[in-house]
Amino acid sequence: MNSPLENLSKQQLIDLLKKKEKAIRTSEKAADRRLRKVEEKMGQAEQKSLRYERKIDYLQGQIAQLQRMLFGQKRERFEGDPSQGVLPFEASEQQQREQQACHQETITYVRTKQPRQNHTGREPLPDHLPVEEIEIYPQGDLSGMVCIGREVTEELELEPARFYIKRYIRYKYAPKTKDSGGGVLIGSLPERVIDKGIAGPGLLASILVDKYVDHLPLYRQRQRFLRENIPIAASTLDGWAAAAMDRLGILWEHLLTDTKVRGYLQADETPIKVLETRKKGSTHQGWYWVYHDPIARTVLFDYQPTRRGSAAKKVLDDFKGYLQTDGYSGYKKIGARPGVTHLGCWAHARRYFEKALDNDSQRAGQGLLYIQGLYEVERKARQGNLSPQDRKKLRLEKSLPLINQMGKWIHAQAKQVLPKSPIGIAFSYSAQRWDALSAYLNDGSLEIDNNLVENAIRPVALGRKNYLFAGSHEGARRAAMAYSFFATCKAHQVNPHQWLKHVLENIMSTKYNNVRDLYPQNFKTNM
Repeated sequence: MNSPLENLSKQQLIDLLKKKEKAIRTSEKAADRRLRKVEEKMGQAEQKSLRYERKIDYLQGQIAQLQRMLFGQKRERFEGDPSQGVLPFEASEQQQREQQACHQETITYVRTKQPRQNHTGREPLPDHLPVEEIEIYPQGDLSGMVCIGREVTEELELEPARFYIKRYIRYKYAPKTKDSGGGVLIGSLPERVIDKGIAGPGLLASILVDKYVDHLPLYRQRQRFLRENIPIAASTLDGWAAAAMDRLGILWEHLLTDTKVRGYLQADETPIKVLETRKKGSTHQGWYWVYHDPIARTVLFDYQPTRRGSAAKKVLDDFKGYLQTDGYSGYKKIGARPGVTHLGCWAHARRYFEKALDNDSQRAGQGLLYIQGLYEVERKARQGNLSPQDRKKLRLEKSLPLINQMGKWIHAQAKQVLPKSPIGIAFSYSAQRWDALSAYLNDGSLEIDNNLVENAIRPVALGRKNYLFAGSHEGARRAAMAYSFFATCKAHQVNPHQWLKHVLENIMSTKYNNVRDLYPQNFKTNM
């Protein structure tokens, strides 16, 4: 029987072959598509698996690091290399001889070193320091010689803090006879900071200055007591510091009253962590609200548990005058009140242009040139020691044209940049606060920026690195008192220890009308 293909013509066979080839190609394409899908799925899975492996390796490394931190380093890590030396390392005799020769050469060089030709000489030692004279005579027989002069060499020396006991012995007197009348008389004790306490005002002043000026926490101060064989409990130190700062409360309340009626204040705020007694180990984010009077150069720290604008009401509720702040929105309502002129801060505006240098160096650089010109005017006024009236005149002559030019430039350039870009943000920050940034031209007593109040805040930032947090909200309020007066001491170049010792000795016996005589700025006058 013949096959069906044998009955087909040549053209029919060609057509059938083409049809079969097309069907095969279609089938192969379908198979290729299915294979690619499988391969793509397999590739995604492999990539996903690789990402997971890397993440697992990273997390395992993190866990190992945390375990080393939490449980200590593993011993095996430090036992493996036998070639490492064993402490203590001992120098060979040859090394010791070389070291001795180097030491002698150094000593000889230091002793014979000639002064530099352009050296102006060291500053003379202060006259108020006590002097201990040590006379040194040449060795040998001097009987046949005559003294022809002497050479004097001075060096500044230090003795560690000297602890001593101040013992008050009060004598009692009674009438010689009963008929003479009168009772027993006894000498009166001077004012005590802590009733029946053993800490004197000088010691208490030293504790507070060490903590809030030199940033030395109380537990480190206790170690210093222990080195001198003076066992003071940590709770006792805490109590001493709290009692001393409570005495400052009277003076701080007067400072608060005076600050409220100032006509020009710079305000800023800085965070402080406060230990929450309700939750063991947890801390609350509190805030120091800081008010600086640039004219009287006084500083007020006010602790508040929040950063909301309502926290400023304690000081600024009835404020009238010039209020200078950064761009924080919490001051916006206060600055918009009738009778209040809100001043901006050119230092903050400058920072935004500095951040934009990498984004748009040309525009950011031009903005910085404008601001540099404004600060150049301030420098000239400061160097010339100009009065407020002359300072205002110079600003209107030099600064006002610069501000007008910069305002027109920002208006034109802001349309050509992306609003969310760094340079766009710099333009927006300045444009939105243009009236506040220009308001310092109103009076020659006003500052161009808020840097003075930021400088007053800096000790808090340093202190946070040492004591980390305040022990309670009340402790943070007490610390605000210390920061207030120590910042004012710094502004008036007053020795904080001498000032505080004087205040602790006198504040309880000072009449109400004379309490302000104890302010740091009045300390030199009254001493």
